[in-house]
Amino acid sequence: MRNRYLDLLRAAAIVRVIVYHLFGWPWLSIVLPAMGVMFALAGSLTAASLSRRAANQVVTSRLRRLLPPLWLLGAIAVPVMLVAGWTREDGGQHPFSPATLVFWLLPIGDPPGSDQALDVWEPLWYLRAYVWFVLLSPVLFLLWRRVGWATVALPLLIMAALDYTGFELPETADAALWDFITYGACWIAGFAHQDGRLARLRPWLAYPAALVMAAAALWWARQEETWDFNDVSESQALWSLAFVLVVLRWQPSMDWLARVAPLDRTVTLLNARAVTVYLWHNIAIAAVWPVLTVLALDDLGDRLGPVTDLLLAFALTGLAVVAFGWAEDLGARRRPRLWPDTAPAPRSGQHTTEPPSEPSLAVAAASGRTATAASAHSGGLSAAAPARSGRSSAAEPAHSGGLAAATPARSDGLPTAAPVRSGRSSAAAAMARSTAAAAMTRTPANWPPIPRDPEEKTRAGEITRPGETAQSSEITRPEETAHPSEMRRPEVDDVAPGAPGVPGVDDVAGNAVGGVEVPLDAEAPDSLLPPRHDPGLPVAGRRADPLEDEATDWFHPDRRA
Repeated sequence: MRNRYLDLLRAAAIVRVIVYHLFGWPWLSIVLPAMGVMFALAGSLTAASLSRRAANQVVTSRLRRLLPPLWLLGAIAVPVMLVAGWTREDGGQHPFSPATLVFWLLPIGDPPGSDQALDVWEPLWYLRAYVWFVLLSPVLFLLWRRVGWATVALPLLIMAALDYTGFELPETADAALWDFITYGACWIAGFAHQDGRLARLRPWLAYPAALVMAAAALWWARQEETWDFNDVSESQALWSLAFVLVVLRWQPSMDWLARVAPLDRTVTLLNARAVTVYLWHNIAIAAVWPVLTVLALDDLGDRLGPVTDLLLAFALTGLAVVAFGWAEDLGARRRPRLWPDTAPAPRSGQHTTEPPSEPSLAVAAASGRTATAASAHSGGLSAAAPARSGRSSAAEPAHSGGLAAATPARSDGLPTAAPVRSGRSSAAAAMARSTAAAAMTRTPANWPPIPRDPEEKTRAGEITRPGETAQSSEITRPEETAHPSEMRRPEVDDVAPGAPGVPGVDDVAGNAVGGVEVPLDAEAPDSLLPPRHDPGLPVAGRRADPLEDEATDWFHPDRRA
């Protein structure tokens, strides 16, 4: 299940990028350092992938998701720039060179473009920085595991060294280096968020450190005489890291988001089309004023003007999402869609997939203990089966062949567990639940009902079938003890099966009797059955006629009609 708090942070960062590029308000870089947050979230997701898969698979997967939207943009923008005279530009920032077009395929350098199309290629530095972070992540992740928090300080130390020495690389490499040292600490802080070290960091250490870095960022920006941190790499690096250390340590409850349906769907949309929104939002902003001019809405005054500009920028970006967002589906190997699925995400505690229909429940052995763990077939280790609400944890052998391992027989001849034939994993089977359809096709544990005489004593141990001997006739209730001081609550581990006063865990099919679990497809021995009166009600989807000759009052079983 997705972390909706991280989804909300990413959505807020994307909206902040659009607003900043539209209005250029410098204070926005202080209120929300969007790029630092986006790199930190990407670092957290990359670390999660590196923890589960091989490094080459993670790098390939990340690039596969990132590059198709860029290729689609290049397939449209590059021909348009060539037709518009890119090859004839003199002294442009990116003079036309066929060799540099390879950066549109793999952006290890800035994808080039004409000066007239500045709004197309200027934001692409983010993709170039992202690619380098992905390529370096296996090494950075290994270093993080070896030396920990010192890895976070590494980019800042490199920045200090470059400032002190004045060392510079060739233009393309120098730009990539400075983006790495500006946002590298945020990316590695994402590693700390993923493995829990950030959450475990002491507040008295995390918050003062963030406060010191924030103060240093403000001081540095004042020295540069600007409050736009995007123009001061040192301030941007320190402020972004301080912000990330604070917001990623916090994990608030997000239940409220599902109750605000429009916001919930917007967050889902922005996360599903994040790359498309970033690639095309600057082009949409550039088209705002021509569109307003055509609509004669280009002079609405100081109050309505900014609101109209923002709404139109959002609308044009939305059109780009509809027209080009399907490229992200291709990168993620999903069925291409014009509009992504924005159905509400499942809340915490809900299952995202429906569990199998029927579990395999274990019966206690002759000692009366309830089985709570599954035997791991491959290594012989004991693996606990996940317990569902209102049910006991069911034992399921993890058998690679799909057939449950044989279990020892009870002293009374009943098997301790019903064999399970399944092609599913043991973890999935342990999460299984009973359904109404399954209940209609199996024999319930308490079938057939046993008629009782009203005069008969209520002790379960005295109920026997012909030819059987009661095994629990000597068990007494706690209230029958000699003195109240000797009374104690009976435990399942030291009370024999079928003892009165030991509560069972009710299963949806009624398979727990007297504190002992009974397999769904096995017949329960009489010694496990509690005293009950059979009113002739439908049982497990079938109609059962009363077994007694007298008419029965269904609403008052103890009274005769």
